[in-house]
Amino acid sequence: MPDLLARTFQFRVTLTQSPAVPPVGGTDQPSQSGVFTDGAFAECTGLDMEMDVGEYVEGGRNNGILQHLGRTKTSRITLRRGMLFPIGGRVNAELWQWFQDVVDGVRPLRRYDGTISILDDGDRAVATWRFVRGLPAKLVGPQLNAATGAVAIEELQIAHEGLRWEAR
Repeated sequence: MPDLLARTFQFRVTLTQSPAVPPVGGTDQPSQSGVFTDGAFAECTGLDMEMDVGEYVEGGRNNGILQHLGRTKTSRITLRRGMLFPIGGRVNAELWQWFQDVVDGVRPLRRYDGTISILDDGDRAVATWRFVRGLPAKLVGPQLNAATGAVAIEELQIAHEGLRWEAR
């Protein structure tokens, strides 16, 4: 009997450069050019949305409180990975350079759309989350400790302007 549950250890993250102007009409399709990175991330969190719900106490209505919808809130996407470097090469600094470019005021400001997909055993996407117009909000370097021998892990938090989920 085949497994019916998606596995959280098989996923792919791709960041592609956002269009220069945000899409009109809410079409959150990432661009197909300008691939920034295609991952090698070991962990991804922040795939959640929450709806603001406002309570309205209506006079004379004693059996309940009216609930009104507000804005949708999304969390930052947090990506973690081991610091990558080829044998005899230098550490892959693309995440650090993106963050530094934002800090230094390099224009045009580079934003990235992201695709996070859960994969089946054949590397086909079974569920995908897409976020748009991401900016690096926080970058964390590795915790250095000579006594542990652990892998150097870097963490990137991406603030974005919308998250969509789609099933395949």
